Amino acid sequence: MQELIKLFEKYTGKLKPEMELLPTSGSNRKYYRMIKDDISLIGAIGESVQENHAFIELARHFYSMKLNVPQIIAVSDNELVYLQEDLGDNILFDAIKGGRLTGVFSSEEKELLHKTISTLADFQAIGAQNLDFNVCYPQPEFNERSVYWDLNYFKYNFLKTTGMDFQEELLENDFDAMANDLLEDKHNTFMYRDFQSRNVMLVNGNPFFIDFQGGRKGPVYYDVASFLWQAKANFPNNLRDELIGTYINSLKKYRDVEEAKFLKRLRIFVLFRTLQVLGAYGFRGYFEKKPHFLQSIPFALNNLRELLKDGFDNYPYLTEVLNNMVELKQFSDTSKRELEIRVYSFAYKKGIPNDVSGNGGGYVFDCRAINNPGKYERYNNFNGLDEPVIKFLEDDGEILKFLDHIYPLVDNHVKRYMDRNFTNLMISFGCTGGQHRSVYAAQKVAEHISKTFSIKVSLTHREQNLEQEFMSRKLS
Repeated sequence: MQELIKLFEKYTGKLKPEMELLPTSGSNRKYYRMIKDDISLIGAIGESVQENHAFIELARHFYSMKLNVPQIIAVSDNELVYLQEDLGDNILFDAIKGGRLTGVFSSEEKELLHKTISTLADFQAIGAQNLDFNVCYPQPEFNERSVYWDLNYFKYNFLKTTGMDFQEELLENDFDAMANDLLEDKHNTFMYRDFQSRNVMLVNGNPFFIDFQGGRKGPVYYDVASFLWQAKANFPNNLRDELIGTYINSLKKYRDVEEAKFLKRLRIFVLFRTLQVLGAYGFRGYFEKKPHFLQSIPFALNNLRELLKDGFDNYPYLTEVLNNMVELKQFSDTSKRELEIRVYSFAYKKGIPNDVSGNGGGYVFDCRAINNPGKYERYNNFNGLDEPVIKFLEDDGEILKFLDHIYPLVDNHVKRYMDRNFTNLMISFGCTGGQHRSVYAAQKVAEHISKTFSIKVSLTHREQNLEQEFMSRKLS
């Protein structure tokens, strides 16, 4: 971090900036908002020089092409840290939250989605112009090796973890057939590779793109599949069709598009991307022990079930294996109950979370009177899910007494809501930064409700950009 601070001070001439650790998802990079007087920049610390170099060079190229990306401000000599433009806090993922949670998207949410996917076609086409793809990492192009990396990622990190028996040679035959289909397109376009709503910032209502360091030369279908079939996007079919139409119209500015052929090709990439996502969730969840990735698996499997309804004639054995896989007992949906509890942690300075159900917001508990680990620098890079913070809070004991009063209150409320056949209850915990005390309290209360009642509990650590679901279960 000291190297990042020195870079900020050298570039701005301002000493000792305020540092705010920003939430990350699957990335190993750390981002900080660095503020001093009227200057606010985003500082990045990355462990991989090659990955940092790819992002920096791609960002510089895209910015020179007048595409909506953050400007690179300063880079250390070793490229382990860099500064970039601060685009704010508004991400598309949050802006469409109401639609994601309910499946009903407002006109404002739809407008943002149409604008974003239209801009994607511009980004893919214009971004590839005069681009030296050799700066891309780890591959300059979507090629056979890229395909097999992702297919094997799925096979080893997800399929094999299920314990299913399958004939590997027959599966590999279908992998070969899929690779041939995926590599048929040879257009000179930039493939973002991780194009999803968390990687779209909104600046004055316009989409700006971030986290494209894994991009390379490749077919446009992959990004459309990534965006429209994102595991938790929850797009209804008619909206998805509208967005595909908007994308095709935008792409026609750069090349001829035969719609029927485009849709047929897109479907293959949706299958491929879904398998890659399941591999990623398996690796992050089963091997890296990050539970919020495991909570996304049911959403990806629902997408897969929909795809499999019409089958894939070119991949008969893969289709058979996937049909058997989605019907495994561990993936079967448990019976849905009427009541759903939504639990949030949040920072008061960013406002109390909105109640998307329209029922008024439920309980809001203030954790700011509890002894704050955020006072100590050693806890700055941890949140309320991390062992050092948990130990601090539990050794201190204040938060345990706090929760002892809340558990019976919440239990009685849940029981009453179930008796009255209510469908939504929201419980929120706030603290100063939404990082330590509120995260711990929200996690414990969500786990408590899930263990006590046979109902669905959705948990959102808003400022940490983490979501988790505890599915309803049958009581013994």
